[in-house]
Amino acid sequence: MKPRHKRFILIGAGLATLGVAAALVLSAFQKNLVFFFTPTQILAGEAPHGRSFRMGGMVEVGSMQRQPDGVTVSFIVTDTAQHIRVNYRGILPDLFKEGKGVVAQGKLGSDQLFLADEVLAKHDENYMPPDAAYALKKGQEANKAIGATVVTERNQMKAAK
Repeated sequence: MKPRHKRFILIGAGLATLGVAAALVLSAFQKNLVFFFTPTQILAGEAPHGRSFRMGGMVEVGSMQRQPDGVTVSFIVTDTAQHIRVNYRGILPDLFKEGKGVVAQGKLGSDQLFLADEVLAKHDENYMPPDAAYALKKGQEANKAIGATVVTERNQMKAAK
């Protein structure tokens, strides 16, 4: 075999090895890719079904319920526009409290119940995960838009009388 042919074989083998390695890395990356959604986006049908994703917002005050087993917890996450009930079996972070920011990772059940595998709480008084802060801001904007529409309709009704 000529040296030129040997070189082509080595280059081809090297490219094939790089291709297989790249495919394996991309496959692993795709399986571990987790998207973030707000309760509003989830109820609008934007979240994947049968696949794990993250949901964030605020824990609604008065919504936390502990089951008799002491390990299972149920609470409601809100972005001030929509609410989703979350079930979690495990130990909650020390900083987890009602009225505080939370990010839960898990899957959405067929009955719109979010089954969390992992719950993350906010870091300190000033920190909120950027995605959770964005979700709250969007929820507040939606509430303001709805409120402005209601006020406008009330004013129109009063003027008509």
